[in-house]
Amino acid sequence: MRNAQVVFETKKFNSLKTNEFVQYKRVGLTGLKVSRLTLGTNNFGGQVDRETSISIIKKALDLGVNTIDTANVYTGGKSEEIIGSAINGNRDEFVVCTKVGMPAGIVPNATGLSRKHIVWQIEQSLKRLNTKYVDIYYMHRFDEETPLEETLKTLDYLIKQGKVLYVACSNFTLEQLKRAQQVCENLSLEQIVAVQPPYNLLQRDAERELFPYCQEKKLGVFTYSPLMGGFLTGKYSENAPPPLGSRAATNPRYAERLKSANFVALNKLKAIAQEVGVPLSKLALSWILKNPVVTSVIVGASKPEQVEQNAEVVDYKLDDALYQRLSQL
Repeated sequence: MRNAQVVFETKKFNSLKTNEFVQYKRVGLTGLKVSRLTLGTNNFGGQVDRETSISIIKKALDLGVNTIDTANVYTGGKSEEIIGSAINGNRDEFVVCTKVGMPAGIVPNATGLSRKHIVWQIEQSLKRLNTKYVDIYYMHRFDEETPLEETLKTLDYLIKQGKVLYVACSNFTLEQLKRAQQVCENLSLEQIVAVQPPYNLLQRDAERELFPYCQEKKLGVFTYSPLMGGFLTGKYSENAPPPLGSRAATNPRYAERLKSANFVALNKLKAIAQEVGVPLSKLALSWILKNPVVTSVIVGASKPEQVEQNAEVVDYKLDDALYQRLSQL
């Protein structure tokens, strides 16, 4: 980790560098401001090695991306460790988001949203992130086995302790979100401020009910999988095996997306991208950012150059006609 420390010690960030790429937006009704792009780190310490991950974080911060998303289970905790090392000395300038709820071990209490698991895992996350607090703490998924009252009281307790600033949920259905909000209201607990659903040009379930509700209730929306695991970059072909090292080549969940119906839509999107002279990935990201409900888009990277390419999307103005054309597909 010596090289990574040198990177950040040679240039102390008194304030984030800003340029024409950077835009910020408040999270719901809170005063918290986040960059329109959030750096996704689920492959840090795994497919992306430690040194490259540090370089990616540095590039993101140089461009003014102040928000980083991770989880206690990403690459067995390595993702959090890398982030903790990278932002050491500049912690308060960044919005660090992590999650709890997925299996973090094989013992009985190493999963879910029980008080036992949450208290255990927040301490582990704080240690790995080398911080005293987490800005946004997500319930990673709904836990049918634990009473919501237990979960939300525990998260409220963590806020009172100063270990968590805001509570949010990931992968909740609208019904589950409403149930959680009702418990918070009934017990006068800290309210959920944001949600994190998957959303891209080909996965748009969130538009039906979740987005209108979030707009009505003024909830922050952090979307993930904007390029559908790489599918919307155009790197996959219908009649060829997935490229070596790609997610679809190693993960069955991503391989399931390589179906004929998706390729039909992909080919139409490629044609539009070629017609307007804009890379498909840029169109896909700018299409999400144009949605007024979306607070920030979580985008990963495997090399620093990709961060710069993604940052340029924020400054790209997608006109209304093209937005509607893409939406109709």
